[in-house]
Amino acid sequence: MAALFGPGGNCELFARSGARSTLQAPAFVAGMGLDAYEYEAGRGINASPDTLAAIGAEARRCGIKMSFHTPYFISLSSVEPEKRAKSVGYITDSAAASALLGAEVMVVHCGSCASVPRDTAMGYSAETLLAAAEQLGKLGLGVKLGIETMGKENQLGTLEEVVTLCGLSPMFVPVVDFGHLNARTLGGIKTADDYMRIFDTIASRLGSEYIDTLHCHFSRIEYTAKGEKRHLTFADTEFGPDPLPLMSVIARLGISPTIICESAGTQSADSLTMKNAYEKAKNG
Repeated sequence: MAALFGPGGNCELFARSGARSTLQAPAFVAGMGLDAYEYEAGRGINASPDTLAAIGAEARRCGIKMSFHTPYFISLSSVEPEKRAKSVGYITDSAAASALLGAEVMVVHCGSCASVPRDTAMGYSAETLLAAAEQLGKLGLGVKLGIETMGKENQLGTLEEVVTLCGLSPMFVPVVDFGHLNARTLGGIKTADDYMRIFDTIASRLGSEYIDTLHCHFSRIEYTAKGEKRHLTFADTEFGPDPLPLMSVIARLGISPTIICESAGTQSADSLTMKNAYEKAKNG
């Protein structure tokens, strides 16, 4: 087993290649030498079931591992019960879409704590996630709910919060967004040891099997005192984190994470940069 790399959504190069549909994305990604692709449904699931199934079949043909990002309007920690109930429905719809794509993990944001105390927001988020897990179980949808670390101070999604939520059900897995963690800690990820502490925390709290195939996001992210501001490219080096120490840590640990790059328009090329650095670290 080896680490897998690929983009979140379609990059600018994909558009310039003349591609007209995400149905062409698996072949494009494979042609670049990449191994993974995250289907982005942040604005909602707009593709038909037939289209999603066709993309999934094409991904299998091309040897591309699929994942799915759920809509941004999911609100796990809303103070309004009806919004939390609707979020369970959106997660169920996302699980059905993920199944058609062949995605093993669907990524969800764990919610805001801007209007209520963090512990209250965590309680709402946990309640909504468990309701979603129960519904997915009833429907026989075995897609893992990937709970993402977030980049803004007023969002739930510290590493500790994500690990706590993941401990509630075996259906939940952490999705570590290293750029988000770096942004919310105002540049706290600089060295290999900083990355290692993240893996150690997950392994000690949830079990080593959780880091063996960890689903991750990576991008350089500009931040302010309140955390994440905007995603950058690897050419924008003023803000971190630096991907190279992460590649060395993954190679040293011998684990097989999936790293989805969310750079601003250059996510496929930056994925390849990471894959090449990982291969060099693994073989050197």
